[in-house]
Amino acid sequence: MVKSRRRGAQLEQAILDAAWAELREVGYARFTIEAVATRAGTSKPVIYRRWGGRAELVLAAWFRNLPVEPETPDTGTLRGDLRTLFGRIARRADSMMNEMVAGVMGEAFRHPEVAALLGERLANPSPLTDAVRTIVDKAVARAELPPVDVPHRVQRLPLDLIRNESMTCGAPLTEEAVASLVDDVYVPLLHGLAALRQDG
Repeated sequence: MVKSRRRGAQLEQAILDAAWAELREVGYARFTIEAVATRAGTSKPVIYRRWGGRAELVLAAWFRNLPVEPETPDTGTLRGDLRTLFGRIARRADSMMNEMVAGVMGEAFRHPEVAALLGERLANPSPLTDAVRTIVDKAVARAELPPVDVPHRVQRLPLDLIRNESMTCGAPLTEEAVASLVDDVYVPLLHGLAALRQDG
């Protein structure tokens, strides 16, 4: 039965919860707006007034349910902080559904409006980019790293690296793989950016 009394944020939360539950139960390929409407106790037109299609709804549910670590790592070293951060992201990626992520990415390739929405979401500051800035600032203060300007894309790169590795391998990342991404890719990148700044 349609729960007509729900409005605004309460109804939106019910829909997003239903969408997330549907994704976890059936996956992206069998995900439908009709099933979400039934699960949420609402109607398809109500959902379409808020989201243009299933990819937009999935994105909204995905971002709403991303686990957020409340504290930035503080191990006392740049590599330690980054390895802790990358490890958290790897565990998060393991808990997410790669098939769902791949489905949204496929929609983004086929539909420019979905790609634009995804790009807009990723371009905004997030707990991840805040954590990277804090880690880098502390490393500079400890003189582990020269002063460095870290562009937003580089702040976001830990998630991109982990997501790519996870989806490519199709298995949870090992501690060795996480350490390699930090030591062989991200720390050298930060030092390279610092050198560019020093060169003018």
